[in-house]
Amino acid sequence: MAYPPAGNMAYPPAGNMAYPPAGNVGYPPAGNMGYPPGGMMGAPPAGSPGYPGGGFPIPPTLPLNPSWPGPGSGPYGSSGSSTHPESEGFTSSSWSTTAVRHAFIRKVYLILTAQLSVTVAIVAAFTFSESVQKFVQGNSALYWTAYGVFIVVYLVLICCEGPRRRFPWNVILLAIFTLAMSYLTGTIASYYSTKSVFMCLGITTLVCLGVTLFCFQTKVDFTSCTGLFCALGIGLFVGGIVISIVLSFKYIPWLHSLYAAAAAVIFTLFLAFDTQLILGNRKHSISPEEYVYAALRLYTDMVQIFINLLQLFGSRE
Repeated sequence: MAYPPAGNMAYPPAGNMAYPPAGNVGYPPAGNMGYPPGGMMGAPPAGSPGYPGGGFPIPPTLPLNPSWPGPGSGPYGSSGSSTHPESEGFTSSSWSTTAVRHAFIRKVYLILTAQLSVTVAIVAAFTFSESVQKFVQGNSALYWTAYGVFIVVYLVLICCEGPRRRFPWNVILLAIFTLAMSYLTGTIASYYSTKSVFMCLGITTLVCLGVTLFCFQTKVDFTSCTGLFCALGIGLFVGGIVISIVLSFKYIPWLHSLYAAAAAVIFTLFLAFDTQLILGNRKHSISPEEYVYAALRLYTDMVQIFINLLQLFGSRE
């Protein structure tokens, strides 16, 4: 039966109050409502009405405090994600991801600083020392060997995800790439005057700092224009091949300067694109696991800007 027989109800007999007398703590006196005597909170007997199997009743739900954050109220949205003004647009569930991104950015720029330090030291040695200048200019085979190493390691790091993510091979490959690129840059700089080299180093530094600061605060999303940047890269590559073939037959200074100026502008745009990929607050971003790949991209952009500025503004000794 859905109800107990008459006289066996768990409610107090007729005449008793439906609520306990004043002074009780909200529980009926011992022996009432199916609880055992003595005031102990034991389980009611099996088969008691309303408690199948003699289990404890489910306690009442606490009333919600209006000051507590809940779905759709307070500083939290319906999904529980924080939209507090101090969250800078990140959700509360993404703060751990943001911390990972910040650690990734620090790691990338530390690696980049080490790479640039090595390159600047080699360029300075090739520029100041006359004996080193004569050696590198008289041994073109070393230049082409370094160029071959640069191409091979660059393709491995760009195309092969395994080596560039697996420590310590990614660091070793990046170190080899940096040394090869530094040797190429130092050899090119050895043909220019010291004043020109340091002037172009200063211009490159200002350009890179300006682009980085611009990318940190601008609302322009360069990562949404991947098609445009692919077209620029292909045009730069094909144009470089054509210019090299033309200049090998007859050197045309204005054509060389025009290509160097265009390349410097394009690599400056590439630097902005790659910086926003690393920051990760745009349409596309680089995975935090790809710190070697990210440092490689920034380093290549900056060195190419320096080389093209040197060809554009530098004066030969």
